[in-house]
Amino acid sequence: MRNLFPLVDDLKKYDLAKLRGDSTAGITVGIMLIPQGMAYAMLAGLPPVYGLYAAIFPQLLYAFLGTSRQLAVGPVSMDSIIIASGLSLLAISNTDHYIALAIMLALLMGLIQLFMGVLKLGFVVNFLSKPVINGFTYAAALVISLSQLKHLFGIDISASNYTHEIILDIINRIDLINWLSVLIGIVSMLGIWLLGKWNKQIPSTVLIVIISIIAAKYGHWKEAGINVVGEIPGGLPGFAFPNVMSNEFFELLPVAATLAMIGFMESYSISKRIQANHNSEYRIDANRELIALGSGNIFGSFFSSFPISGGFSRSAVNESSGAKTGIASLISAGVVTITLLFFTPLFYFLPNTILASIIIIAVLKLIDIKQCIYLWRTNRSDFYMLLGTFLSTLFIGIKEGILIGISLSLITMIYQTTRPHLAILGKIPNTRVYKNIARYKEAQEVEGALIIRFDSRIYFANVNYLMERIEELLYLRKNKLNTLVIDAQSISSVDSSGMQALHDLLESCKASGIELVFTNVIGPVRDIFVREGFAEKIGRDHFFEQIEDATSNLSSLKKSPTSNPIPFQTNISD
Repeated sequence: MRNLFPLVDDLKKYDLAKLRGDSTAGITVGIMLIPQGMAYAMLAGLPPVYGLYAAIFPQLLYAFLGTSRQLAVGPVSMDSIIIASGLSLLAISNTDHYIALAIMLALLMGLIQLFMGVLKLGFVVNFLSKPVINGFTYAAALVISLSQLKHLFGIDISASNYTHEIILDIINRIDLINWLSVLIGIVSMLGIWLLGKWNKQIPSTVLIVIISIIAAKYGHWKEAGINVVGEIPGGLPGFAFPNVMSNEFFELLPVAATLAMIGFMESYSISKRIQANHNSEYRIDANRELIALGSGNIFGSFFSSFPISGGFSRSAVNESSGAKTGIASLISAGVVTITLLFFTPLFYFLPNTILASIIIIAVLKLIDIKQCIYLWRTNRSDFYMLLGTFLSTLFIGIKEGILIGISLSLITMIYQTTRPHLAILGKIPNTRVYKNIARYKEAQEVEGALIIRFDSRIYFANVNYLMERIEELLYLRKNKLNTLVIDAQSISSVDSSGMQALHDLLESCKASGIELVFTNVIGPVRDIFVREGFAEKIGRDHFFEQIEDATSNLSSLKKSPTSNPIPFQTNISD
């Protein structure tokens, strides 16, 4: 029970101090969730009330199953962006069909995450590089901010994932803009930003929502042409199994898989960042997080929830407000539940321009210009990956941008792994130290020897590159060498293709009168050399502990080494 439900273990040590912290955090985050949930539901193309459903039921499961004590799950901007882009091609937003697709998407996303967690596949998130995610996030933030201008301007704009189409549509309807709606939206954004700058403990979003509802009701904003949320259905949704046609099920799978991966990565990174502030109080388990998030999405889909993940801003508030256990999430869900049961009429006069302002402020915070500058200065390949993902998302489409970004990431990874670093080593005078001659000017090549270090395992993808480099280096030093020394300290394994190449290299060296010598071979690689018969073929006296041991035997290596070669034990892990 303790392994399956971390909250059970926390309750054994629960006290009044933790209850106070959980209560304060739970109420604060619950109040935040109400306007944010409605805003992100609108962002996803759903009626606002569905954001409240998504703020309740997934939290209940995560509170019991999650390994993070401060992660606040619920609707988030990133998920809403992907939902809107993925479903806009299948149905019209705010229709019953669209709502059914969004709920089914939560079920599929949950099943994928649960499946990954059970099979312990949490490591796959490492294949989504940070520059790709950032490039997608920055572009999506701009696209979604533009899409919210229809609520900010109080005009109808055609739904689109393409920046230029949204801008052209706004230009064509510029004479219909409600400038009072624009003014209210800009003032609310400034208010949220300034209050956040002044004191992060102040729930700026909640204050702006309350003020705007009062002003709209008594200032007769609706009569002035300001669009308001209107009637929100009260009460909790009933239990129902998501229902979608079989052909649409397969069309939803790519979107669900994207949501599952990005949602987990976002939640996991937030959890790890917060957990670092709590030393060794608890440990984040990637696979159990997948199970917790997946279970939350599955359970939520039975009660009309759309996909959820961990939210950074709410999690930060949850921690700073004193959350100690998952009880805080249960209290947050309780606050939203009470609102649905008794207080939905209070949100009738909430202006749409306010919700649009909340969304715009939230997504624009995701754009980090400093990170782009940092990558430009330190890692150009990562910068170009970010830029390629950004531009493709901005001008081709959100879903296409993700696919292009992942492709760029994989191509870069494959290119780098097939061309790993190879260093020519030279001796630092009056020492036993050997360093890369390209980095250390004082390092001098040993006469009659070529010493190289290959910084990768040797396998089918990079073995041709390695052999080509060695052949090139031997050719440039022909008639000047009698020994090739391979420093194998960075070689972690050798596959069958690599072993065949080493056998060929040994034959080539023998034909050229060059001795092939290895140093610093780790235990697992020595085991491979023995099993493949390579150790006997080359001679165990051609393996040395240090480079110095090998170079000191250059003149007598063909006869018998003057210093002891490495003891050639196998089945050890050094």
